[in-house]
Amino acid sequence: MNKYVFLFWCILAGHLAVAQRNFTIQDVINQALAKSPFAKLAETRKENRYWQYRSFKTNLNPQLRLSGGIPAYSQSFIPVRQPDGSILFQSIDQTNASANLGLEQPLPWTGGQISANTNYNYFQDLQQNTNLWNATLLNIQLNQPLFGFNPLKWQRAIEPIRYEESKREFVEEIEAISQEATDRFFLVIDAQIREQIASFNLANNDTIYKIEQGRYNIGTTSLDKLLQVELQLLRSRQNLAQARLDAENAKLNLRIYLGLNDNEEFTLVLPEEIPQFVIDPETAMQYARQNRAQFLAFERRRKEAQRDLAETKGRRFSTTLTASFGLNNSAPVISDVYTDPLRQQQVNVTFSVPVIDWGRNKAMMRTAIANKKLNDYIITQDEVNFEQEIMTQVRQFELLRLQIEITRKSDQVAQERYAVAQNRYLIGKIDITNLNIALTEKDDAKRSYLAALRSFWTSYYNLRRLTLYDFASKRLLYTPES
Repeated sequence: MNKYVFLFWCILAGHLAVAQRNFTIQDVINQALAKSPFAKLAETRKENRYWQYRSFKTNLNPQLRLSGGIPAYSQSFIPVRQPDGSILFQSIDQTNASANLGLEQPLPWTGGQISANTNYNYFQDLQQNTNLWNATLLNIQLNQPLFGFNPLKWQRAIEPIRYEESKREFVEEIEAISQEATDRFFLVIDAQIREQIASFNLANNDTIYKIEQGRYNIGTTSLDKLLQVELQLLRSRQNLAQARLDAENAKLNLRIYLGLNDNEEFTLVLPEEIPQFVIDPETAMQYARQNRAQFLAFERRRKEAQRDLAETKGRRFSTTLTASFGLNNSAPVISDVYTDPLRQQQVNVTFSVPVIDWGRNKAMMRTAIANKKLNDYIITQDEVNFEQEIMTQVRQFELLRLQIEITRKSDQVAQERYAVAQNRYLIGKIDITNLNIALTEKDDAKRSYLAALRSFWTSYYNLRRLTLYDFASKRLLYTPES
């Protein structure tokens, strides 16, 4: 019987001597962050939000604009009313051109705008051979809404928060990519382990079938048991073919996610060494409030609700002050327009107040107030959910660490039990049914251990995303300067 034991272990060793190391879990994450299409999308969104914020900032700066029209030529007949009331059609043949240089500056504190302009117009009558220059040498104008809604004030309050929020969202997206890469990593690991288990089981069942054939030939076992073992051997071959297909599909999905070429082969290494650290729930909550984009979003959403209410109030009536002062003149020669220019000044106040609106303004105000209350309630609930998500993740984390220890020990025990069952089967102490039970328990224990590792590592990167803090290395994943 010793020759059967020797044959079994030789076949088993030949099937298990194929493991090679290529990628660790950190290698996969680094590859995902460097070349993954999802990482490139995150970078593009970050750049887009940066230029959106720059666009907002430039709107608050002075703008110098040059506009005008190149010489336009016109020849036609136009109706001209005469002193006696009759109309004659008169031929015109003329050109004209214009140019304007203006400097505009928004006033964020008041919502108005001040501008300084210089304007030149040139007219030439080709029939009469006359020229005329008209110039506004300087015109300073103030346009100021009174007691109304100031959009610039609210933009200055909201847009910096939105930009800071976007920077933190980028770091969260990076951590989400790490978490997804980890999840896909374990999908491949799981498929590889299933393939190894199927290969092991095939080698094992092939050996058992040969042993059972020998026993049948010498009359120590029945045909029924031989057929049972043969059927199990056929199922093992089918399971191995399916496991190899699943492993290839899982590898393909990971390769696509990492942006690897089809020719780049890899084998993944199971990350059994887990980082050791203690998480205090209150500390995790503090980091989350300090770093997360969602916590900033609560403040932004409150300000947006206040802005909408202020905008509704500003629509009830409007008053605008317009004031301007300038110097202008006209002359046949451009140099003469600077001689004794005339003053040009204007002050104007316009207003619009509803007299009878049948309760329209009241309804708009009530709606805006109700919307603000609803928004406040939703934000309050979102804050509760925000805190609950973090507390739940922290509490589960220690349980996951304990689960790894239990499933690791169970895996070791199940493997030892199966080895004992194998030896007892080979010497005829147990039947094939009990051996199959030990085999199933061994495979289930290995899968449970892999599931525990997968839950731990995905939860680890999820906790990093929720707090933007790495408890293993004790460092912030986001700083305002980044």
